[in-house]
Amino acid sequence: MSFAWTPHRFSGGALALDLANSVILRFDPARRVDRFADPDAILAFVPAAQAFCAERWLFQDMVATDAASRPRLLALREAIDVHFRRRVLGTDDRNSLSTLLDAASQALRHAPADGALEAQSAHSALRLICEPDPQRMKICGNCGWLFLDRSKNRSRTWCDMAVCGNRVKASKHYKRKRGEPEP
Repeated sequence: MSFAWTPHRFSGGALALDLANSVILRFDPARRVDRFADPDAILAFVPAAQAFCAERWLFQDMVATDAASRPRLLALREAIDVHFRRRVLGTDDRNSLSTLLDAASQALRHAPADGALEAQSAHSALRLICEPDPQRMKICGNCGWLFLDRSKNRSRTWCDMAVCGNRVKASKHYKRKRGEPEP
């Protein structure tokens, strides 16, 4: 299945979160899609991240991950997702943090270049760990992606209003029109 890396795919607000969000519908086994199952998708991710990621100014010279680095990149992605998802839910612990730090350490230690995707993603994750306002990180109420809420009053509910917000609002409108009770 072919797809495009659109601005919506980079609505996490940080490279590390956009990397974690490369798994679509993570907790729905029947509909789950790992965008990095195809190694060519990782190659396409890099120029798209340089164009659309909120942190693109930090990594102008990012390069794609080579085949040998792919397992480390995927381990880092999963560690990012587990730690920050637990952090948002208030269930983070030393184990998820140590796993993330270990994965970031491996990515930084073995990256083929300073600008390698895994090294840049590790730097992004480490910046997020030190985020001065951890309540700004949220989980999208529609798709389950992680994102940073940079709104002034911290009221953002969806990763992307144009996609997830619209889907939720359209679904509610449809149910109201049909006379179905709202949950």
